[in-house]
Amino acid sequence: MRYDLNLLPVFLTLMEERSVTRAAERLGITQPALSNALTRLRTLLQDPLFIRERYGMQPTQKAEELAPVMAAALASLDDLILGQQAFDPAKAQLQLTLAPNSYVEYVLMPALVARLRAQAPGITLRLAPFGTDLAETGVISGSTALVMGRFVDPPDNLIVQHLMDDGLACVVRADHPLVTGRKISKKQYEQLKHVNVLPPGRLRAGLFQALQREGLKREVAVSVTHFLSVPEMVAVTDCCATLPGLICRRLASDTRLKVLPTPVDLGTFPVEMAWHLRWRNDPAHRWLRGVIAEVAAEVSQAAA
Repeated sequence: MRYDLNLLPVFLTLMEERSVTRAAERLGITQPALSNALTRLRTLLQDPLFIRERYGMQPTQKAEELAPVMAAALASLDDLILGQQAFDPAKAQLQLTLAPNSYVEYVLMPALVARLRAQAPGITLRLAPFGTDLAETGVISGSTALVMGRFVDPPDNLIVQHLMDDGLACVVRADHPLVTGRKISKKQYEQLKHVNVLPPGRLRAGLFQALQREGLKREVAVSVTHFLSVPEMVAVTDCCATLPGLICRRLASDTRLKVLPTPVDLGTFPVEMAWHLRWRNDPAHRWLRGVIAEVAAEVSQAAA
């Protein structure tokens, strides 16, 4: 029997998106083309695979059973074929999708893009939302090159590499009436209202756990979804924000703000990148991961 290997990524993308429209957009094909591919899949596998429901397409039991098998098969094929190909970054012409969280997008992506412009001008990046679930990023199916952030209990088909660690610091407005020196006491910290940045998914509890561990209380006045919201909010209020050290390093040049050490040591957090097994030996992906590791090391060392 002859098999159309192009159907494998179609199936895996549908498993993630649960929508013909969104799956077609991610694969760069038309909806009719994707619907046609789904029809061929159903015929080949003799199963409906996906059932239309009110809130999207739900996979059948057979689809759930086939998904990890197909993902592993595609990874093996990629290892066999792509691993034999030479790669010249200066001549490469391709687009890669990355899903950095808001911290990585702010701290590492500018330096990474600058490095690519100098070394691989034909490589373009598409940044996808980190989201609240790794499945939404596309990394579990392999349609996204890699995700960058912090990962709790990643699935077995992802490889995780540590990039660097970062600490925490406090930011208040420069003329804050209560915080007049270059330090903030535990009492002052607990008296102030705070701006909180909500990270995605299960990382939501990270800072809260560190505060609880050190017995430090914090009254949150407002929660925002991105670090870029914080400086404008802190600059015009008496609020305090507890942010990663590398972000505070950028904010230190803003004359409206002042950066202070946290009143107690809140420890550090890891910054990681993860990718699907199918991209383990792909030359372009391996090169990109090496560049990302270099950039992270340089950014971290410059702040030391």
